[in-house]
Amino acid sequence: MNYKKRFSDVELRQRLASAGAVLVTGPKACGKTETALQLAKSVARLDTDPQARLAMQVEPSRVLRGDFPRLLDEWQEFPELWSLVRQEVDASKQDGLYILTGSANPDESTRRHSGAGRFSIMRMRPMSLFESGWSSGEVSLGQLFAGAAITSGGISSDLDALAEKILFGGWPGLIGKGIARALDFSRDYAALTAEVDISRVSEKRRDPDKVMRLLQSLARNISTEVSVATLAADVRGSAGGFKEETAADYLDALERLMLVEDLPAWNAHIRSSATLRQMPKRHFVDPSLACGILRLDKSKLLGDLEYFGLLFESLVIRDLRIYAQTRGGRVSHYRDSAGTEVDAIVENEDGAYIAVEIKLGMGAADAAAATLLKFAAKIDTARTPAARALVVVSGNGFAHRRPDGVFVIPITTLTA
Repeated sequence: MNYKKRFSDVELRQRLASAGAVLVTGPKACGKTETALQLAKSVARLDTDPQARLAMQVEPSRVLRGDFPRLLDEWQEFPELWSLVRQEVDASKQDGLYILTGSANPDESTRRHSGAGRFSIMRMRPMSLFESGWSSGEVSLGQLFAGAAITSGGISSDLDALAEKILFGGWPGLIGKGIARALDFSRDYAALTAEVDISRVSEKRRDPDKVMRLLQSLARNISTEVSVATLAADVRGSAGGFKEETAADYLDALERLMLVEDLPAWNAHIRSSATLRQMPKRHFVDPSLACGILRLDKSKLLGDLEYFGLLFESLVIRDLRIYAQTRGGRVSHYRDSAGTEVDAIVENEDGAYIAVEIKLGMGAADAAAATLLKFAAKIDTARTPAARALVVVSGNGFAHRRPDGVFVIPITTLTA
C-alpha cells in the first residue's frame, strides 16, 4: 500500500529541526510508525525485534546506535529508554537525533524525569477525511480564520456513505478494504483493549468485563457531558460493585492508551448572567471505536438517526482536532447555564477562534445558525474577541455564506 501523506509529516519535520528527540504519541494503528519511517534513517523495533530486546537487557546503549534520525518504535516496552535518550541528547547537543513512537503516554515515574528542552511531543490521531481522500479540501480553516470567501461544488453524500465513513474511521490500514474488514477491526480493537491493553498500560490487572461495560457506557454517551458518576453507575448496575473512583482510574488508563479523548469546556468572558459549564464532552479518538464496542453495522446506524447524529458530531470533532493541530490550535466546546451550547470552538495558536455547530442534515442549518448568532451576542467583546467565523458543519449540501453571515460547510469539503 502506498503511503498517504499526513499533516503529521510536516509537523514531525518541523519538530525534528528544533529538538533533540521527538516523542510521537497516538493510539494503536493510527499510523505513527509509518509516518516516522518517512523521515527516519534507521530503526529499532522494541516490540518485535529480538535483537533489540536482547540489547536492552545486555547493553541498552546499543539500541541508540544508528543513522539519525533513529526511530525507537514502541519505546514504552523499555521505559528506561527515556533517560538514555535524554542523556544522549544532552551529550550531543544536536537536534533531530531520535523519534520515539508509542501507543501509550509515559507514566508518572517517567514523566518525573523531565525531557523539557530535549523532547518535543507530537500527538497523532487516525486520519481525517481529507487525509484519507474523502474530503475535497475546497474549504480550509485557514480561509475561515482569514475571512476569505468560500465556495464548493455540491456534495450529495447520502446517509449510507456517511455511515460507511463513520464505520471505517480514519485507520490507515483499512484504506482499500471492505466494510466487513472495518467492522471486524473496530470490534477486535475494543476486545483487545478490554482483555490486554488496559492492564498492560497500568501494570495492574483490570476486570475485562467491567472495562468493556465502561467502554459500552462511553459509546452510548458519545458526544455528551455524561459524568463519571453516571458511567460508574452504568457499570455497577450490570457488573456488580464499581466505585466512582474506580471508574476514574479506568478512564485514566483509557486516556493513557489515547483511546478516549474528552472535549474540554471553553472559557470566555460573556455578557450574560449565565455561568459557564465546565463538564467535558465524551469522545473516542475515532467514532468507529464506538461502533465496534456496540457492535453496530450500517443497518443499525441507519435505524437510529439520533445516535447517528452523535457519531457524526464525533467524526467532525476528530477532523477539527486534526486540522486545528496544524495551526498550533485546539478544540473545545461551549455551554452555559442558560442552555446555550456550541458544539466546537476551534482556536488558533494566537487565541483567535471560530464557533462551530455540527448538524447531520442541511435541514437543521437554520436552527444551528440561530444558536451561533445567540452565542456571538453573549460574548463580551471588550474582554474576549469576537469569533472570526460562525460555521455550521453539515453532512451534505455545498459550502456557502448565508445572508446572516453564518457559513455552512459540508465536512467532506473541509481541510486545515
